[in-house]
Amino acid sequence: MAVHLRPSQALRLWQQVSLAEVRDDAPDLSTRQMAILLTIYLDPPPHTVRGLAAKLKVTKPVITRALDTMGALKLVSRHRDELDKRNVLIKRTVEGALYVERFGDAIIAKATELPI
Repeated sequence: MAVHLRPSQALRLWQQVSLAEVRDDAPDLSTRQMAILLTIYLDPPPHTVRGLAAKLKVTKPVITRALDTMGALKLVSRHRDELDKRNVLIKRTVEGALYVERFGDAIIAKATELPI
């Protein structure tokens, strides 16, 4: 299903969702952190630091710093790959799944408030 928004509507939606996130008690993640989190939750696993860095076209240290923050918030967890010790696997958590679901609900709620 295609959703058609004018640029001003798309920007208003982004603004309203961003404002709701900042005002909420939940952690407000940076755009980079959110892109990483959504990639982990929306794309099929497995996810590795190396794979995320390649997909987002950033360095592994950038991914590691973001995962440090998200790990402290219990949105993701990291585990050494038993088959290849060089890889670090990124796993989803219940807290992270709830955060992503709540974020999706916030987008839907704000979208319904958009003027026509």
